[in-house]
Amino acid sequence: MELVKNIFFNTDKLIENNIVKISYTGKLFQDGSEEVFIHYGFGNNWDNLNEIKMEKTELGFQAEIDLKSSDSLNLCFRNSNNEWDNNDSQNYIFPIEKAELSLVVKDDSNELAPRKLRKTYLWSKKIRLAVYKLITYLPKIISGNYKRKVNNQD
Repeated sequence: MELVKNIFFNTDKLIENNIVKISYTGKLFQDGSEEVFIHYGFGNNWDNLNEIKMEKTELGFQAEIDLKSSDSLNLCFRNSNNEWDNNDSQNYIFPIEKAELSLVVKDDSNELAPRKLRKTYLWSKKIRLAVYKLITYLPKIISGNYKRKVNNQD
């Protein structure tokens, strides 16, 4: 997902209480900085302010962060020389969506237990996979183009 030039996420949407991987190929990467830190917070007041060192790769600097329950994620970047990329003093601001509760079932027996997806959702995924396999492999079997692996034991 590319929301802003030179900042990429590993997901289509930023959803609260999830971990997201951020890739940065902006000004500090292009200038050859050896170390880049992501400076981030949540909401208008930059709540839960944090800064972590990003890992340098051939494709840019990367880091994983835990998205808190908020309406937005605010980012800026700095290198070890204290040079900043803060979107021309505007900061990088991305909306965070609420988790879709229709797919989540709460387990009343233990509040700390992980949330589970509804069984109907899981069954619909299984049915879609079965239909895909039927559409893909049934014509091959009927036409005789389906080859089995034969064990040659001499």
